[in-house]
Amino acid sequence: MSRIDLEAAFTYHAPREDTNQPQRFNQINLAARALAEVIEAVVPDSPERTLAIRKVQEARMWGNAAIAINEA
Repeated sequence: MSRIDLEAAFTYHAPREDTNQPQRFNQINLAARALAEVIEAVVPDSPERTLAIRKVQEARMWGNAAIAINEA
């Protein structure tokens, strides 16, 4: 990573209304929550279920980060 990449990755990026970011963050959040709820409902309680839900959280975070960082 270049210094510019590091700076972008470790800087707070407030949501920008002019690019509709809050609404797009919300779309990702709602979809991730829906998937996590399905996993919780149909997958037996297990370390794998916990990991699956954590990976959904991770995907949500990276999706939102991609919007925030690349539209700064």
